[in-house]
Amino acid sequence: MTGMRLLLRSATLLAIAALTLAAGASARTDGAAAPQAKQATTFKIGLVTDIGGLNDRSFNHLAYTGLLRAKSKLKVQTRVLTSTQNSDYVPNLASLAQQKYNLIIGVGFLMSDAINTVATRFPQQRFAIIDFPQAGLKDKPKNVRGLLFKEQEAGYLVGYLAALVEKARAGRDTISSVGGQKIPPVDHYIAGYKAGARKAVRGIRVLNGYSQSFTDIAACKELALNQIAAGSHVVFQVAGGCGLGALDAAKSKGDWGIGVDADQAYLGRHILSSALKKVDVAVYTSIAQIKSGKFRGGGDTTFSVKNGGVGIGKISSRVPKSIVAKVKAIQKQIASGKIKNIPTKV
Repeated sequence: MTGMRLLLRSATLLAIAALTLAAGASARTDGAAAPQAKQATTFKIGLVTDIGGLNDRSFNHLAYTGLLRAKSKLKVQTRVLTSTQNSDYVPNLASLAQQKYNLIIGVGFLMSDAINTVATRFPQQRFAIIDFPQAGLKDKPKNVRGLLFKEQEAGYLVGYLAALVEKARAGRDTISSVGGQKIPPVDHYIAGYKAGARKAVRGIRVLNGYSQSFTDIAACKELALNQIAAGSHVVFQVAGGCGLGALDAAKSKGDWGIGVDADQAYLGRHILSSALKKVDVAVYTSIAQIKSGKFRGGGDTTFSVKNGGVGIGKISSRVPKSIVAKVKAIQKQIASGKIKNIPTKV
């Protein structure tokens, strides 16, 4: 992760000069929040994907779904810029800022340095970043809002479900998870998964590994196959497009797979359920706020089980109703605050 940030910072330094010229006299240095954009006939909303791309079937795709909904329902003009490598983040964000888009949304934790750089250079524009707190940005630009999720709550729910389903099997109880890169949003899911499983079944073994990628399907499949060989009968993927390989591994061995972010039940009968992270809702909500004049930078919006921002997807019809009822009861306890302080670190 450190190496990736160093590469990104190097690319950022190369882009600084161009950004400074583009910002020109419009750049402000007093650190104050930029004034709310004036009502316009057409609002322009830009979305910059991370390296997972729009076809990851989870994280980036959900952001795009929210954008399309806003285009249809709110009648805004939209544009998507796809990043194929980390060095694309600054140029993509800067391009939209130069064109004075009303709101520019960066998809993902890995884009934090780039968002900080571009938002600081273009204080008149509004930005939102998914999965990173505004106060965590180096310069804390006041024109940025963080869109955060309590992934640990969704992880807890699918972990609880996975453990109960595994307990019904003969033999040692073992489940597993395949993470992408070891970053906070990924670890939130995995930590919650472990906590939920261990609450449901005392002594259950929970294996975990990281592919170090969100795009390398083969790497995730290999990890999952190794976990299955070690006894896991339920594999939770937390690796975006790469994680499709983990789910395929579960299918090939006749085991269960658990999807992430989006409801991935459509992938087949081997999907036990999915840990939902409603990035589409976050994107749509932010666009609705910018259009209504209610969007504010300098803080965060957090989505949870309580407000419907995270949760559990469709549970396989092959799961006994008694288990489904127990999981639903746990979901209500999380929403009410009876279950709290779910771990976020692996």
